[in-house]
Amino acid sequence: MSTPTEGTEPVEAAPGYRPGRTLPLRVELVRQLGRRRTAVVFGLLAVLPFVLVAAFAIGGEPGGRGSRVTLMDTATASGPNFAAVGLFVSAGFLLVIPVALFFGDTVAAEAGWSSLRYLLAAPVPRARLLWSKLVVALVLSLAAMVLLPLVALAVGTAAYGWGPLHVPTGGTLDAGTAAARLAVAVAYLFVSQLVTAGLAFWLSTRTDAPLGAVGGAVGLTIVGNVLDAVTALGHWRDFLPAHWQFAWVDVVQPRPEWSGMIQGTAVSVTCALVFFALAFRGFARKDVVS
Repeated sequence: MSTPTEGTEPVEAAPGYRPGRTLPLRVELVRQLGRRRTAVVFGLLAVLPFVLVAAFAIGGEPGGRGSRVTLMDTATASGPNFAAVGLFVSAGFLLVIPVALFFGDTVAAEAGWSSLRYLLAAPVPRARLLWSKLVVALVLSLAAMVLLPLVALAVGTAAYGWGPLHVPTGGTLDAGTAAARLAVAVAYLFVSQLVTAGLAFWLSTRTDAPLGAVGGAVGLTIVGNVLDAVTALGHWRDFLPAHWQFAWVDVVQPRPEWSGMIQGTAVSVTCALVFFALAFRGFARKDVVS
């Protein structure tokens, strides 16, 4: 009987092995929730509203500069106003940290612990491993962004009462409408951070040092903010995700303006998809030795 040549017969998987059921999302989520850095991130975000209330109690209520009134000046007007201010002070940089951490640390940490090769030898398909980690990082990042305004709304309501949101440009939004608008703002902030998420995730597949992936994503985000401040770039700034990071403020107005959020969403999603595609493509061909 002739021996079949190599490669002419398909390799059969072990009985009961199903690639789609390896590394379940529930298992990965429990693993990530059990890590100390996750508890630290959520703890810091939950404490921030209390720090702001204490700052206003010590320093007095914020006041406008001359005739100019900003969103910060209305922080103590009501719970919704306080929540809006919490988003405003954290959107530029603070919310970047948990996103960069959850995405930049996810694959690089496994490589740093020398456990990545054992996960792949389980065997967990590479695409499945990345998909599980990507979904869990998205869930944790969304939870972090929802946690901050929810705690701020509760703390602000306890400290300053439940009432309408006072718009700096004039007018008010009733509390129910304000809560709905703030939910839209949080959703937009999450979408706008997808660029940082994609960049951190891609870097996480390229290095074995989690700090390098997280720091690289945060650093390039800062560079984007610096470039956006260079007015000489003119309309070229429209292609920077950082240019649209505060477009959500237009939705907490008596007459919301959506054009900035639409453009910001388009730029952010496009850049994020490119980085996520690079991550999957590069990891599929990477020689994993860690």
